[in-house]
Amino acid sequence: MLRIINQWSHGFLAIAFITVMSLSNAQDAAKIKVDGGGLFKAKCASCHQPHKDGTGPKLFKARDKWSAGGAKEGSIYTWVNNWQNAAATDPYAMQVSQTKPTAMSAFPELKKEEIDGILDYVDAQPEPSAGGNDKSKGGVVTAEAEGGESEGNSWTWILLGVIFVTVILAVGGVRRQLNHAVRESEGKPVKDHETYFSELKTVAWKYRLHVGLASLVLVISIIVALFQSLFTIGVVESYQPSQPIKFPHSVHAGVNGIDCKYCHSSVTKSKSAGIPTVNVCMNCHKQISGEGKPYAAEIQKIYDAAGFSNGEYKNPSKPIVWNKVHVLPDHVYFNHSQHVVVGGVDCKQCHGDMTKLKEAVKVQPVAELNKVEGNIKLSKPTLTMGWCIECHDKKEISKGPVSDKKDGYYNEIHRRLLNNDKSLYRKYLKDNKVSVSELGGWECAKCHY
Repeated sequence: MLRIINQWSHGFLAIAFITVMSLSNAQDAAKIKVDGGGLFKAKCASCHQPHKDGTGPKLFKARDKWSAGGAKEGSIYTWVNNWQNAAATDPYAMQVSQTKPTAMSAFPELKKEEIDGILDYVDAQPEPSAGGNDKSKGGVVTAEAEGGESEGNSWTWILLGVIFVTVILAVGGVRRQLNHAVRESEGKPVKDHETYFSELKTVAWKYRLHVGLASLVLVISIIVALFQSLFTIGVVESYQPSQPIKFPHSVHAGVNGIDCKYCHSSVTKSKSAGIPTVNVCMNCHKQISGEGKPYAAEIQKIYDAAGFSNGEYKNPSKPIVWNKVHVLPDHVYFNHSQHVVVGGVDCKQCHGDMTKLKEAVKVQPVAELNKVEGNIKLSKPTLTMGWCIECHDKKEISKGPVSDKKDGYYNEIHRRLLNNDKSLYRKYLKDNKVSVSELGGWECAKCHY
């Protein structure tokens, strides 16, 4: 009889668990549809809007336009993954590639379902004239709407939790009453005043070995999770704050081939690389107004800051307030000139290939930096202490003796090593290079005040 009761109670719990998981899966399925909005904001919103042309064309009903234009089936997905492949195989995609002066970014990581999610999200946005929020820039869902949706999700999970707890208590109560009935039928004393806690202690003691092992695993898991979370504090990879002017490095450093040092002129002389003044921008943009181009409004912001109007400086100037991206702790010392001039470190080692970056700047993830040809391959997150230490260990000061640098400072180091510790010098040169760490690059005072 007790076995039947236990089977019945376990079955009840299984049904409750399946019910809750079904509701959870339904919730997750609904959430997948919402992810199209997040993907749109992360991948597309910098160039596209649902109902308004920008750097790229508006995306509302894009699939219908491609179908009506005679595009090959599935060509739009190839276009998103790599527009050049689509243009090479589909005449309609080639036609689309010629409508805008700026090239479409490639997103090979996006799957067909994710692209559909983005386009479904865009197609669901109402036109501003049809009752959409004008402040949402072409019908993009506002933060308030997203907040309401997130709040709704939270309440759903709270409700599921209440249902699950209620089911567990109900099943426990029924099982307890049935156990009492069985004990009475067998002539055994019934423990009417036994609490749930005392019953739990009895069961835990009965299976103390299993409970002990499970508790040990739980405690170790919590400690490991705690330490892993501590290692993520202050890690800011992919940090990219908004800027007052949209500045495409890919156009300036890439298409036009402007050297980094032209704008960041203090990088070879100072601790800071420096941000160009409005006057530096005006050296070119007095002639390049962008009239009739999508970026004309951004250039106008430069004119406003310079007080430039109708070919003359007529109005008061005002500084452009850029948002700082690479923020180091106050106790960390970093000198650009020391790395660029003395160390010979290329800008792309820390900032990535700026000739391909279509935005102002961001903290490049280490995985992206490792893709850049010529970069030292590192493993620690960008801007962390481990990242710097790892680079100091792999970056050489010289290939061969430090005297090859033909610099007075390194000639003196070379002389002292030869006179004081030849065996140590030979150890340094064993890999045919002298690294930063071997000449004190791992000393705490090198980087910390």
